[in-house]
Amino acid sequence: MPRLAPLAALALIGMGLSGCILGTERPDANLEVPAGYRAAPRAPDSAVPALDWWRGFRSTELTRLIESAQAANLDIAVAVAQILQADAQAGIAGAPLLPSLTGTGTAERLRTATSSSSSASSRSTSQFNAGLTASYMIDFWGKNRATLYAAEESATAARYNRDVVALTATATVANTYFELLTAQDRLRIARRNAASAERILTLIRQQFTAGTASQLEVSQQETLVATQRASIPPLEIIVRQNSATLALLVARAPAKFTVNGGSLARLAVPRVTPGIPSELLRQRPDVMQAEAQLAGSNFSVESARAAFFPQIQLTADTGFQSKALSSLFGPGAWYYTLAASLTQPILDGNLLKSQLEQAQGAQLENLQAYRKAVLSAFTDVEKALVALQQTSLQERLQGEVVASSRRAFEVAEAQLRGGTVNLVSVLQVQQTFFSAEDNLAQVRLTRFQAATSLFQALGGGWTQAPKPAAPRRF
Repeated sequence: MPRLAPLAALALIGMGLSGCILGTERPDANLEVPAGYRAAPRAPDSAVPALDWWRGFRSTELTRLIESAQAANLDIAVAVAQILQADAQAGIAGAPLLPSLTGTGTAERLRTATSSSSSASSRSTSQFNAGLTASYMIDFWGKNRATLYAAEESATAARYNRDVVALTATATVANTYFELLTAQDRLRIARRNAASAERILTLIRQQFTAGTASQLEVSQQETLVATQRASIPPLEIIVRQNSATLALLVARAPAKFTVNGGSLARLAVPRVTPGIPSELLRQRPDVMQAEAQLAGSNFSVESARAAFFPQIQLTADTGFQSKALSSLFGPGAWYYTLAASLTQPILDGNLLKSQLEQAQGAQLENLQAYRKAVLSAFTDVEKALVALQQTSLQERLQGEVVASSRRAFEVAEAQLRGGTVNLVSVLQVQQTFFSAEDNLAQVRLTRFQAATSLFQALGGGWTQAPKPAAPRRF
């Protein structure tokens, strides 16, 4: 409406004056970023994780499970819903920056009584109103805009939180699948060892019948056979429970979910180098989330500080009013009012001061949380590198133990058949061999889990080596 031009001009001027103190709250994070990792001082950047890093394990079933989890995992779905809430909250926070316009319309009919010395009567009158009411708060000190920026940073943090949850779900699926495969490997080992122990028991019983073995030796071998059989049920529990866990991770009912599994020995461990530590500031979603939370708290402090200053409110009313509906929109029925008001807090019971101190406390908390997130990222990579290096060495050495103990077991069994070996030695060789095989399966699991931890510590995967970047707002 043309007659609202004065109000529109004032609103535009107010918008131009708003936000004049933003950016004053940027505490120094005081980060110590190392130039490299102690566990990988000369690692090249040519083998940084791929975006679909889990394919490097060369398991079709694992790839299918992870892709299903990324599409259906309920924790990820919750994180996505939190993004929607954060975006809506940012919209709510931005509403005060725009003028509000409200339309009104009323119709009234009044009856008034009149009296005279001779008679009493009544008179009816009508009142019609149609109008618009507009208002705008001049954000001269940047309070409302700082509130909006804080809400936008919260929305950004919600997106990084979704990435954190997705990365955690992916790593959990991989580790759970590896545990299931390891349990299946150990089951095969336990059953094979139980069969070997029973075969040895048959030989010892034959010797006992012939009078060349004692009842003690028979009982000792029977104990070993029973021990091997008793190790099978706990492994069955691990297989079935991990299958149920995978069903939950992909949002399926365990009764209608099946994992084929296989052997962990058939999978490969992808090669990955960590790059340089400063890359983590852009690749770790939890670091980026902590950074966004800190930036949001900076703006919250600015908003709380701006609340101490006067608030300027512009309002305008315009519309038509008349006693007859037919003349409601006539020239003589039009009216308008313009008003401006200024509000300055004087006494509030230390409310504004306490709100500022609360915002400053949250800012300090988020600052320390950001510093810890960065240092934790460096620590996680160092720990994962050390674990992967040492478990790789341990797996190779344990493989040598298994090979040696297998040869010793074969020799001992052959000598037992020939009656040229002490039965106590046979028992010790069996126990050594059985334990060595089971330990190798568990060491292999630790190595695969260390690889997953390294991918997770590096922030998942990316398509190309990122450029080091400084934090956005400090």
